[in-house]
Amino acid sequence: MTDLLTSIQAALGLPHTPIPFTSTGALPSAFAVTDLACASIAVAGQAISELLHQQTGRLPGLEVDRRLASFWFASSIRPLGWSVPPLWDPIAGDYAAKDGWIRLHTNAPHHRAAAESVLGACADRAGVASKVAQWAKSDLEQAVVDAGGCAAEMRSREQWQVHPQGQAVNAEPLIQFAAHHSHNTKPWQGSVAQPLAGIKVLDLTRVLAGPVASRFLAGLGADVLRIDPPTWNEPGVVPEMTLGKRCARLDLHDKADRRVFESLLKDADIVIHGYRADALEGLGYGVGDRQKLAPGLIDVCLNAYGWSGPWQNRRGFDSLVQMSSGIAEAGMQWKKTDKPTPLPLQALDHATGYLMAASAITLLAERLRSGQGGSARLSLARTAKLLIENGTDTGQLLRAEDESDQGMLVEQTPWGPAHRLQVPLKITGTPLQWAIAASELGSHRPQWW
Repeated sequence: MTDLLTSIQAALGLPHTPIPFTSTGALPSAFAVTDLACASIAVAGQAISELLHQQTGRLPGLEVDRRLASFWFASSIRPLGWSVPPLWDPIAGDYAAKDGWIRLHTNAPHHRAAAESVLGACADRAGVASKVAQWAKSDLEQAVVDAGGCAAEMRSREQWQVHPQGQAVNAEPLIQFAAHHSHNTKPWQGSVAQPLAGIKVLDLTRVLAGPVASRFLAGLGADVLRIDPPTWNEPGVVPEMTLGKRCARLDLHDKADRRVFESLLKDADIVIHGYRADALEGLGYGVGDRQKLAPGLIDVCLNAYGWSGPWQNRRGFDSLVQMSSGIAEAGMQWKKTDKPTPLPLQALDHATGYLMAASAITLLAERLRSGQGGSARLSLARTAKLLIENGTDTGQLLRAEDESDQGMLVEQTPWGPAHRLQVPLKITGTPLQWAIAASELGSHRPQWW
């Protein structure tokens, strides 16, 4: 745990301060998933602590609960009398090809359509399996990707190390920071209780890392406005990930909506996006355009497979990166089974989300100090490297969740009432709390409060 924490602190430029972790146990995994959960949440808290130290002269204490951190990496919402929709499309998952395993990611309708354009129409998993079995895994991966879909063959860690994209990711830092020449002298409007009050966060992210980041920022008082395209939906994660946010829709191919978007961007302090490396550029909102529209903007960017190499513009998700990078294959060896064994939850997404939040807060502290804006780039594949290199969690399993782990408040959501788990991070004097219940995508106007 110490090495993992100090590695992340170094990447963020934070002091190598020990942070206490309470409770015991770990998630069952070939890798140190609970340690990663604790360390990533801890550094997000440390970034706020350092910001408060800079602004008030007082350095708040921190504490992270191992059990609650692990549980939040799965989900935090506990519905009362209703259920969250399934996370996965019925045909998404792992399939045996002629020469090994491949994962198809079909949660988005256009990604499912891309897979079916290659395989033919698929009514159910058995139909997909029979068609996949006729393909070599590399050929199918490439065909689905070429069709605009999402797929990943299972590679070993050794295969990933010699793959051109694995080598590119290995050469990248965990977080790529860059200073921008544009300035913003907006003063701090926060308080110890709400350090990010007055900070406007434009959230252009989807499942799951980016929404984790913006949810954390909202819990510290930021005004988070999430923007989605007109038809996008992700029903299995919306109740989990829209906590604390207002959610609107804009079509960036529409002139009127582009004007609205540009007015929002001009007033934003932080923009978080998880588009592929070339996507915003293609819409006319490259990094230079964003800086011109919003001088001093803090720009936090997420990519699946890294920011260099042949796959830098490839669509990807946590489960696919686990297949590509050797995590699922190592899990298979660890569990002594004959099929891919991923992490017990989407740990790359959640950890990268907290690192994105920590990066945004670190850049905000620098802007408050110098007036200078800046950017941070992170990727799921680089977080995977961090996890792989830090061994396994040893010792007992976590004690099972019980009702005492839930908060007392009842959250009134559009789907029904719910509890949230207690927050795993304690910052002295700074409670993580959300003023807005989870809501449907597109349920608010595209405007700042």
